[in-house]
Amino acid sequence: MIRPEDAPQAFADAWNAHDMAALGALFHDDATFVNRFATFTRGRDAIVALHRGIHETVYRDSTLTNEPIEVRPLGEDAAIVQFWSRLATGPAHPAGPHQVDTLLLLVLTRRGGAWAIQAGENVTLSNPRTGEPVLRG
Repeated sequence: MIRPEDAPQAFADAWNAHDMAALGALFHDDATFVNRFATFTRGRDAIVALHRGIHETVYRDSTLTNEPIEVRPLGEDAAIVQFWSRLATGPAHPAGPHQVDTLLLLVLTRRGGAWAIQAGENVTLSNPRTGEPVLRG
């Protein structure tokens, strides 16, 4: 990524290609990530492993569309990036084709001139009374 603003599209591109090497390249070696099921992972290899399993099975025919919300610089070498994400599953998912909306928050840092994800968290939009997933308007 050349700049933090590139993160939402770069994440979607790697996801949609189901390219785990490209996904891993978005993260620093010592990055952390929390997926939408609250699974905490530490390290690029663990983050890739977490995603590899789902991309080989239930999400192998899924697509992701991201909509940037905000990029907030934290000095010259760090930024917070927030974006909406819509996951569209395909027939490979046990529940069949459906959509899920999430909100991602990423902390990007620049090391040696290169931007990468230092930390990320993905939150599923849901009805707080029922727990049922909801889609944005």
